[in-house]
Amino acid sequence: MNKYFLLFAKGIAMGAADVVPGVSGGTVAFISGIYDELLRSIASVPHALGLLLRGRVSAAWQAANATFLLVLLVGILTSVASLARLITYLLVHQPIPVWSFFFGLILVSSHLVARDIRRWNWSRGVAFALGGAFAYWVTVASPMQWGTDSLSIFLAGGIAICAMILPGISGSFILVLLGLYPFILGAVKGLEITVLALFASGCLVGLVSFAGLLRWLLVRWRDLGLAFLTGLMLGSLNKIWPWKETLSWRLDRHGEQVPLLQANLLPQRFAEVTGQDPQVLLAMLLAVGGIVLVLGLEWIARRQQQSAGYAE
Repeated sequence: MNKYFLLFAKGIAMGAADVVPGVSGGTVAFISGIYDELLRSIASVPHALGLLLRGRVSAAWQAANATFLLVLLVGILTSVASLARLITYLLVHQPIPVWSFFFGLILVSSHLVARDIRRWNWSRGVAFALGGAFAYWVTVASPMQWGTDSLSIFLAGGIAICAMILPGISGSFILVLLGLYPFILGAVKGLEITVLALFASGCLVGLVSFAGLLRWLLVRWRDLGLAFLTGLMLGSLNKIWPWKETLSWRLDRHGEQVPLLQANLLPQRFAEVTGQDPQVLLAMLLAVGGIVLVLGLEWIARRQQQSAGYAE
């Protein structure tokens, strides 16, 4: 029961991260020690479905590691349902402390990922640079406007879900860049079954296929994959910098204006431009809090792995 409660708690942390545009639940999965198992379980779903269609229910359940996925999913959904409103409120009314917390969290997470790279060479350096450049480009890219035809919605689901399981890239932010964030939220609010079914189908196909690709990459070229993921996480810090000046706005599902494009500022410049308190001390404390939380999660994950090794 302790194992499943801890897994449920990790799901809650993943859900809380996914609520924040620019922060990925995949980052939490990585630092909490369940990323490899998550990819392996998702990639096994097609094989499990084949077993299920042949009537081998128990074998299908085991093949997909369904208990693991179910407990994690319940944690994620619980978090989204219970914490989404709180985190959204804090992002509006206390953005600097919230972004500072996640900045510290992702900064130390990238260190932990890089620490697992056994040997650095030019190929790892290139992978690291490509990951950083791609994540940075995503954070500064101008929003486009995809169509709302069936194929576009299906592809958007596949792309967004792939981003969601990549550490450092936010699926919700990808939808913003595609210009489909208000449309998808409106479909959820209006229970437009056709749109939601198309989007969910794209998510399912993208999740299973991309998880298989990532797992293959981390098994065959682990150091290369970890270098790329480290670059992704560091490149995404551009989006999470706490002090920003809003350059343009978008309408959310309630018809209210929320920031779309923002420019990063130093704390002193932020105070000059906005006339607001940069809250430097509080920001530093929250960043340290994020670092301590990650190190604590990493310590717990390491202890779990050691206990499993002793049990075997």
